[in-house]
Amino acid sequence: MRAYVVVDLGFGDAGKGLLTDFLVRRTGAGLVVRYNGGAQAGHNVVAPDGRHHTFSQFGSGTFVPGVRTFLSRHVVVHPAALLAEGDLLQEQGVRDVYARLRVSARAPVITPFHQAANRLRELARGADRHGSCGVGVGETVEDARAHPEERLLAGDLLHPDELRRKLRRIRERKRQELAPLAAQAGPASRSALEWGLFERDGVAEEWIASIARLGALGLVAPDDLLGRWLDEAQTAVFEGAQGVLLDADAGFHPYTTWSRCTADNALELLAEQAPGAQVRKVGVLRAYAVRHGPGPLPTETGELETVVAEHNRAGDWQGPVRYGWFDAVLVRYALAVAGGVDRLVLTHLDVPPRLGSWRVCPGYRGEALAQAPVERQIAAGLLTGFRTAPGLPLVQREHLTRALLRVEPALEACGTEAPALAAKVAALLGRPVDALARGPAAADVETLTADL
Repeated sequence: MRAYVVVDLGFGDAGKGLLTDFLVRRTGAGLVVRYNGGAQAGHNVVAPDGRHHTFSQFGSGTFVPGVRTFLSRHVVVHPAALLAEGDLLQEQGVRDVYARLRVSARAPVITPFHQAANRLRELARGADRHGSCGVGVGETVEDARAHPEERLLAGDLLHPDELRRKLRRIRERKRQELAPLAAQAGPASRSALEWGLFERDGVAEEWIASIARLGALGLVAPDDLLGRWLDEAQTAVFEGAQGVLLDADAGFHPYTTWSRCTADNALELLAEQAPGAQVRKVGVLRAYAVRHGPGPLPTETGELETVVAEHNRAGDWQGPVRYGWFDAVLVRYALAVAGGVDRLVLTHLDVPPRLGSWRVCPGYRGEALAQAPVERQIAAGLLTGFRTAPGLPLVQREHLTRALLRVEPALEACGTEAPALAAKVAALLGRPVDALARGPAAADVETLTADL
């Protein structure tokens, strides 16, 4: 079989939904496998008939009739949001949406208590917020690692007694952990609202009742079903979430996710369920830098805000969407972290002509880098393409983040038309661009390589 693995080479929002929908339509893929992240995804697809949907947990090929979605064990599932999204897709004409969805029994599950705990911690950070989506993904992952005996998996949703037992333990333990944060909150504050979930009886039972349809619909399945679906599909698209620059191990701490954002999870699943598959890693990035929420964005500029038409806007938890010029340093780093890609797709190429002028960043100015010895050493890595940074321990990655927050980009002018900009990007990265996207739909993608 053939497998296309979609990898975002930025901070997310590069166009993974568009690319997944395009690949499904172009290759005839019958299956989309989500291989990381969780319910915080915001993958936008505009169908040929004009329907638009921001895919969160369902695969972004769902508008194509018959295409299935498998949420792997590496996806952190939000059951209530999953059902809400499925119902919305049904209203948009995808009547058999649940028949085409299965969730790994080993997938971690977000409970109301994890989501509330996530929000309480983020609110307590004040001005130092990390840019969490407020859904509870990171809280769920961290909790499962620290207390594996209590981690809630999708398979537990089929066993009410075990489900209730775990929910009680999660609630009481997190209630004790978070009591100091709740004590600092005013009675009418947002934190007090989230704390109310731990204080009010009946939350667990209400939640169980609200998600009971997952069991009734038969959505939870063993991992070996993925192998059978891959065999039946013959061609599948593995849809990544977030971006390599947010990776749990290689991102710029603390502005990172709790997920592996490279192709590693997808390759692991393929090795288990479809050994010998022909795998093609497809990297996607915008013609400019984009970041949702706080953290380093060295080429940030306000010049792009008036010309970008965005489906994903500022959120209550993440904060505003920020833009910058194309940053070749960070993209080279992302490519190194991801182990390279087989094909590269450049999206949002309809934006540069609207502005009338364009710039790119080949590198950073050395004199603006931090002065502390460890930061000088890391800064040298910035200037040489981060050849050693992916293996840095956490404390040094924090220094790297501080260095990135202070660098000064060295900008160059560039043409605004897609061919000129793609040629410039290819020269900066030392590899060709294989496809161009000038809009939000699959029909807006132009392939430059016949075997994409």
